[in-house]
Amino acid sequence: MKQKVLEEMGLTSSEAKIYLVLLEQGASLAGTISRNTGIHRRSVYDSIERLIQKGLVSYIKSNNRKYFEAVSPERLIEILHKKEEDVKAILPDLKALQQMTEGKNETLFFRGKAALKSAFDDQLDKAREICIWGATTKAVEILDFYFPHFDRQRVKKRIKVRIIFNESERRHPYISKIPMAEVRFVPDEITSNTAVNIYDRNICIVAWRPDPVGILIREDNIATGFRNYFEFMWRFAKR
Repeated sequence: MKQKVLEEMGLTSSEAKIYLVLLEQGASLAGTISRNTGIHRRSVYDSIERLIQKGLVSYIKSNNRKYFEAVSPERLIEILHKKEEDVKAILPDLKALQQMTEGKNETLFFRGKAALKSAFDDQLDKAREICIWGATTKAVEILDFYFPHFDRQRVKKRIKVRIIFNESERRHPYISKIPMAEVRFVPDEITSNTAVNIYDRNICIVAWRPDPVGILIREDNIATGFRNYFEFMWRFAKR
């Protein structure tokens, strides 16, 4: 879990492994780091150099040998704050670029967990209500760290959801905890790992698999068609 969090904040797998080993073992030679991480010595040097540039690793020389050690983990918070400040500085320009495409039809493709988070962030940015059919609790297993954040932000923005699950998931503990949600169920005969999220003039189609993929379509007529189909299912779905 620790390595995963470090990778999500921008470290490579090798950098995360090395940083964690240095935190645990203290000042170490490159050869020792290589043995403890299973990373080739040449790659260890490359990763350490990047960690030094990020301010996460320092070194001391003793008997003409370099001993590398991890900087306090609080440095990670400083890095996050710096990234946040950098993004805030260019946010007005980014918003201006985005507004140039508002109302245009487009189709976007997302592959992988990190990319898919962008598709859900779009829902937080644009939705007044989100209608979901084909919903599955596999989503919260695949994006387990993201959905608590998503729900908190959605509640903060007062975005309601109406969700259609399959009957077999009725007793799943997650469902009763979804805030600002109205949930209904349909028979298991139409079970699918593909969910459709409809909001405003957008449709986000997600195939929930270990390496999830999503398609985001912005088009009024298509969104209207999907919404009509959702409303039809909603009328016959069970509470």
